[in-house]
Amino acid sequence: MTRSPDVLVILADDLGFSDLAAFGGEIDTPALDRLAGRGVRMSSFYATPRCSPSRAALLTGRHSHDVGVGVLTSDDRPHGYRGSLDPAAPTLAERLRAVGYTTALAGKWHLSSRTSAPDETWPTRRGFDEFYGVLPGAVSYYDPPLVDGEERLPPSATAGDYYLTDDLSRYARGFVERAHASGRPWFLYLAYTAPHWPLHAREADVAKYRERYRAGWDRLRERRLAQQHRLGLTTTSALPRRDPRVRAWAETPDPGWEAERMAVYAAQVEAMDRGVGALLDQLEAQGTLDDTLVVFCSDNGACAEALPMPSGRLSREVSPPTTRDGRAVKVGNSPDVVPGPEDSYASYGRSWAHLSNTPFRLYKRWVHEGGIASPLIASWPAGGVLAGHLTGGPGHVVDVAPTVLRAVGGDAGGMAGASMLDQWRGEAAVERPLFWEHLGNAAVRHGRWKLVREAGQPWELYDIVADRGETHDLAAGHADVVVRLAGCWEAWARSAGVIGWDRLLEYYRSRGLERSVLPD
Repeated sequence: MTRSPDVLVILADDLGFSDLAAFGGEIDTPALDRLAGRGVRMSSFYATPRCSPSRAALLTGRHSHDVGVGVLTSDDRPHGYRGSLDPAAPTLAERLRAVGYTTALAGKWHLSSRTSAPDETWPTRRGFDEFYGVLPGAVSYYDPPLVDGEERLPPSATAGDYYLTDDLSRYARGFVERAHASGRPWFLYLAYTAPHWPLHAREADVAKYRERYRAGWDRLRERRLAQQHRLGLTTTSALPRRDPRVRAWAETPDPGWEAERMAVYAAQVEAMDRGVGALLDQLEAQGTLDDTLVVFCSDNGACAEALPMPSGRLSREVSPPTTRDGRAVKVGNSPDVVPGPEDSYASYGRSWAHLSNTPFRLYKRWVHEGGIASPLIASWPAGGVLAGHLTGGPGHVVDVAPTVLRAVGGDAGGMAGASMLDQWRGEAAVERPLFWEHLGNAAVRHGRWKLVREAGQPWELYDIVADRGETHDLAAGHADVVVRLAGCWEAWARSAGVIGWDRLLEYYRSRGLERSVLPD
């Protein structure tokens, strides 16, 4: 009997579409470049526009609203979503464990509304034999609130030269070693927090990028688009105009500080890539790399959020008020907060997110391309996945679970997604509508058409094959397409359990929370 393939799903956090070298970026990512060379890249893969909904969809193969995670992880019942994965919705880990897999999550969960004590929503009760990582959505890289299984680890766990990305990579390698020794097939969900804010990275990793980013976002957007053309990733002939809220680089008052922000972000990405490389080397040394299904993607587009958040506060769990040696942590996006070290807590902001999303519009939280387009790389030579292949057929994060289950011969019943394996093996993608909703932002893509709107605004229509940058709204000239796709979206929203945004917004306003949920 042929042994089932091992499965490695790697999820980056807030990584933009063009950040990886294999997708046009200038960040050094040799491991993921190597993975792309031995596998397939998707130029039209989509996540949801926010971290928790993407994780819910990835793990269940269902739209996040349908499994309780329509916004984030606050329990907003009875007015809104439960904020945790519905216990009745089986996870990919549960389905794989049922067919003999040993399972682990290393990294970020962000699918439980209650994190103070273990309950039915924690990873170890949702199919994962092992869990090592963090429960909330954002944490310090130097002093995170680590959990091992269901045990909160003491401060000594992050003593010394601790760095979260490296620790997660270390744990992942240990799990693979243990699972390989057991002889059982394994599933590892490696959910890095990188490169989500805060901008935390070691000086040795940051130093190499300082001069690189003094070129500024305008020139680098041009370079990334040119490289995407060379790689066959886009047919966009001209760089879409700069977001009007982003200054020209020549007008930036503090270019040195701005370059430092992106240098730290790039260092976070490289640290993640280094961990992936060590894991791939381990699999190769074991002789199992060719028969390991490896999937890499991001949970949403690049993040334009500024710190501090609109509420003006960050919880102790997210941002410790002091460093481990007692110094005050400075929170904010201003030149007096130098990113990188433990005593800072900053994000890289809209201007660099605009670069990360080249050539797309808008950012995380929105359902225009900049919020939902994700790089995807998949490799499985023994399973017929093509090497060095680029596919333009669309895919959605709800497709990851059914793809994995088809690869292992498991049951994908009840899932909204479809397997992408045939597409990765060189066949044409099956045409079907893809859907999104988040914070009232809505979209449907079917074939070459994409209908999209911001909350409270009219529908916009784009020929997404010819105009991925969403620069020419065709709604006025194609009213029939607008009506047809809008009806399609409405039917999906009813079936997927989407709660009307007006109702939710009224609830958030009644609790004084609208500033924390509305996009900037």
